[in-house]
Amino acid sequence: MNAIRRGFVTQLGMEYEKAFEHADALGLDYVELMMDGAHERSALADEADRVRALADERGLDLAVHLPFRLDIASPFQHVREGALRELLAAIETAIECGAEKGVVHASTDAWPPAWEHDLLHENLLSSIHDLDTFGRDRDFELCVENVAGEFFPAERFPRLFEATDASMTLDTGHARMNGMDATAMADFLDEHGDRVGHLHLNDTRMPKDEHLPFGAGTIDFDRVFEPLRNGWTGTLSLEVFTNDWGYIETSVDRLDELL
Repeated sequence: MNAIRRGFVTQLGMEYEKAFEHADALGLDYVELMMDGAHERSALADEADRVRALADERGLDLAVHLPFRLDIASPFQHVREGALRELLAAIETAIECGAEKGVVHASTDAWPPAWEHDLLHENLLSSIHDLDTFGRDRDFELCVENVAGEFFPAERFPRLFEATDASMTLDTGHARMNGMDATAMADFLDEHGDRVGHLHLNDTRMPKDEHLPFGAGTIDFDRVFEPLRNGWTGTLSLEVFTNDWGYIETSVDRLDELL
């Protein structure tokens, strides 16, 4: 599994300098920088050269989690277009920082009783196409994340695969919340692994978005990883809701034991 690279998603309150320092100490391959709060794109743009230099100094690659409260599926044209412009600008900043890939949510804040999913899906797919084309022209991989709920769960991603060239981020906790067990996730990866470029390792004990330290939940990751052991090349991000580096270290140790 040498082609698989390991990293973690930063959380609010984690400065990128510390994130790079700990990732290096833990022998990780990259950091997935959350582009929100203190690291939103207009703030990060002023420090892009420094971000790139510090990551290079540590021998780390960089990915980003693009802002996820921007509604690129909105039925309201100006909302949708504004969200798209902001994400395009965020991708530009991420590339300036040296990022090679970015995660975007397949979600919407549209009022469910007022709008049919088919219209919103078309809006989403159109926006994803534009973002992916923009990134692809700049050697940046867009990875669309399954979000818990009925709007666009993992089971609907074959529609995205047909309509766009975008990659997928499979979030294991979100998939669990939508009723997929480890075998269902493994089957999905077995069938669509060529389009899944990134995983969020979001562990949980129940169908809830807990984001526990890796191994503290009940997802059978050994089963989930089975299809990845046959030459899959992609990235695995530990997504743990903590600012305690000890839990990140424990998660890395558990992940490496399993790999």
